[in-house]
Amino acid sequence: MLTLGWSDGFSFIPLDFVLGSSAKEKSRIREAEKPIDKRTCGHKRRLEAVCKATDLLETMVRRVLAAGIGADYILMDSWFSFPAVIATLSRYCPVICMLKNMRQVFYKYDGQWYTLGRLYGRRKKHPGRARILASVVVETKQGQRVRIVFVRHRHKRDWLAVLSTRVDLADEEIIRTYGKRWDIEVCFKMLKQHLRLEKEAQLRDYDGLIGHATVVMIRYMFLSFRQRLSSDQRTAGSLFHACCEEVGDPTLMEAMQ
Repeated sequence: MLTLGWSDGFSFIPLDFVLGSSAKEKSRIREAEKPIDKRTCGHKRRLEAVCKATDLLETMVRRVLAAGIGADYILMDSWFSFPAVIATLSRYCPVICMLKNMRQVFYKYDGQWYTLGRLYGRRKKHPGRARILASVVVETKQGQRVRIVFVRHRHKRDWLAVLSTRVDLADEEIIRTYGKRWDIEVCFKMLKQHLRLEKEAQLRDYDGLIGHATVVMIRYMFLSFRQRLSSDQRTAGSLFHACCEEVGDPTLMEAMQ
């Protein structure tokens, strides 16, 4: 289930999802055999199910932007951190994503091409127990300049790398912004453990699975909205009551004076 959501660091709203099968015909257990009108949403869903996940990212972003929902950044896990994908999505919003050390992906630094691991070895590390180990501006195969920040792994003696297509951002800001992506992991946990995604209904019909996932996500939207109204101090309701306490309506005599 490829999912796209919106977050401001407090509330998370799932906006779009694709319930995929496999782009490889040999990996699919059974083809879609249900007769369905090609003009319907169900047919479009089936076409998306047999596409590569990386090919659907741009389509999902465009759908959300067309609905009038904007964002400052696109945050992604290392599953989608390919230079070509990053270059495509950065045309809509700046991208911040986790990187993984892949042997077939290279970055240009000082006129030479390095893998992520070799690039980390070339950089001078910050002394002591600094959380941010190093930072460097490099170029991808697509000719795009990006900033890569290397941070210390919290649970083992290793490092992690975070990429930003905005090279003018400070290292701390890149790491802080990427931390907001954790909200989608919390969403998945809530959907599965408490809202009974996959457990509430036993279906073999693809349209039924889409409907079930949609209903579960709508429930999560309601809960996220109620949580924001009741506990977030930045809501319009709390701001309104705070202003009412501080600024009272002047009396007629006060207004005349």
